[in-house]
Formats: sequence, C-alpha cells, structure tokens
Amino acid sequence: MCIPGALAALGMGGAGVATAAGATAAAATTASALSTLGTIVSIGGALVQGIGGMNAAKQQAAAIVDQRNTEAQLTITEDMRSRQKFMAQIQQQRAELAARGVQLDSVTAVSLGQTAAKEMSFGSQAIRAQGAARDRELSAAQKKAKAEGASSLLKGVFSAAGGLLTAAPDLWPGFEKKQLA
Repeated sequence: MCIPGALAALGMGGAGVATAAGATAAAATTASALSTLGTIVSIGGALVQGIGGMNAAKQQAAAIVDQRNTEAQLTITEDMRSRQKFMAQIQQQRAELAARGVQLDSVTAVSLGQTAAKEMSFGSQAIRAQGAARDRELSAAQKKAKAEGASSLLKGVFSAAGGLLTAAPDLWPGFEKKQLA
C-alpha cells in the first residue's frame, strides 16, 4: 500500500497529506535559511579573523618601533659612558706621567695618549656596530610583523570569498545555470 493510501485509510485523507507536504516545505525553507545563516557567519568569521590578525601584527610592529627607539637611546648612552670612562683613564694616565716627571709632550706620553685614543675609538665603534646590528634585527622583525598582518588580512578575505563562492549555488538558486549560459 502506498503512503497516501495508508494515510487515507487512517483517516488523514488529502488534508493530512497536504499538511505533511507543507511541513516538509517549511523544513526545507528552515534548513535553507540556516544554511545561509551559517554561510554568513562563516564569511564574517573569516573576515574578523583576518582583521584581528592584522591588528595584532600592527600592535607588534608598533612595539618593535618602541623597542628600536629604546635600543638606539641605550646605544648612545653606552657609547657616551664608554668614551667618558676612557677619557677619565687618559686623564689619570697623564696625571701619573706628570707625577713621575715625564713631560706630557714627550714621545712616550704622546704615544701612550694616541694608543689610548685608538682603543677608545675601537670600543666606541664596537658599541655602535652592536647597536646598528640590533637595529637591523629589529627592523627586520618589524617588516616581518607587517607582512604577517597583510598576509593574515588577505587570508581572511580570500577565505571569506572562497566560502561565498562555494555557497553561491545554494544561496542563489540558478547561479550555476546563469554562469553556464
């Protein structure tokens, strides 16, 4: 026995069959609406994730800029202190030579002063070279953070676009047919 016949035998005649068909149509409409809502949430989530990744990368890049500025100030301060320390040692050396009766314009005094000045210069150059290397390292980290932010944003946009295009035939019936024509 077929289902409509069984329903008629149970007293559910044509009205019962129509109600069942209406319930099936309502369920299909509800499922379609939920599918559309799910697609919209998925697209929105991908975009929000991409924007969030970009914002986090911007914050990281800004923190690196602050760190670069701090490191530059520390390098300048360390260089100045190193030079002051060498100058104090040179002055002490001059005082000791004078106390021993050595003329400050003698070949020995001048040679010792030149050697100390060279050492001071080398020390200063080493400090500045370390500071420059650290600045290059932080600059590269800043560029990397910015690139990761842009990549995150693009990933979110492309993921959202992919989700939209995948769901397009379900969202807009006939979309595939129009594209083929």
